[in-house]
Amino acid sequence: MNSVKKTTILRQLLAAKEIVVAPGAHDVLTARIIERVGFPVVYMTGYGQAASHLGKPDVGLLTMSEMVTRAANMVEAVNVPVVADADTGFGNAINVMRTVREYEKAGVAAIQLEDQVAPKKCGHMTGRQVVSKEEMIGKIKAAVDTRQDPDLVIIARTDARTVHGIDEALERAKAYEEAGADLLFVESPETVDEMKRITSFFKVPVLANMVEGGRTPFLPVTQLERIGYNIVIFPTASTYIVTKAVIRLMEELKATGTTAGIMNEMITFNDFNELIGLTKIRELESKYVKQQSEEKDGRGEGHAIAR
Repeated sequence: MNSVKKTTILRQLLAAKEIVVAPGAHDVLTARIIERVGFPVVYMTGYGQAASHLGKPDVGLLTMSEMVTRAANMVEAVNVPVVADADTGFGNAINVMRTVREYEKAGVAAIQLEDQVAPKKCGHMTGRQVVSKEEMIGKIKAAVDTRQDPDLVIIARTDARTVHGIDEALERAKAYEEAGADLLFVESPETVDEMKRITSFFKVPVLANMVEGGRTPFLPVTQLERIGYNIVIFPTASTYIVTKAVIRLMEELKATGTTAGIMNEMITFNDFNELIGLTKIRELESKYVKQQSEEKDGRGEGHAIAR
């Protein structure tokens, strides 16, 4: 296992010339798949967590403790850095301090904080409102001062573009940079020109958010890299494709009374067990789990002896 801290690994990736691609994981199984395919970072999407954990939209319904539990499970399941959505920090600057402590104990490599008014909404929904710039600056400063590991990446996201325009969004993000944010996330720019302004405006790395059907031009990774982004997330893709696949499965079962006709679209029993680590569990069982055996004492009675 890599002895270098995940926070340090993420910082090294962000400092490299090649853009970092961090697919979104709506659950731990998806995170394992992302790692297995070879992506260097997992993005724990709040949008997907709300859908998979509550069956609800991303409108601030998940609590901090629920998100921390899911983050901890994800960190435990993969060996690559996990970037974790923390919405608004679940309150004011004092709440942000506890949020940072809890997320850091969970082992995440980065925590993402946004300047929306609570309860927040998905960054590509309408109706979002933002807190004052000064309030968010206080949150960022609190997050920076609270972290124990100086390599923990603090991501500052602004949702000001949709309501107040790109100039206000850039001004806010610059203030968050000055407050100590390590990575800037200007949400939902609406043109390629706006995206270019974002990537040329700051000294710290910047993040692109690719939402299928969202407000931002949907560009390939190679073009995002040329524009100047350091990292790109795809927060909704796994949620959308799993949803469609399960709808297809259930419609087939309802119509035919069997899943036989759709088995060619499934992972096999053996491949799935391998993916979720059954082989490793069997190896550990062989090493540590000792079975009971029967030995007879002088009276001829059997007694179970642990081996």
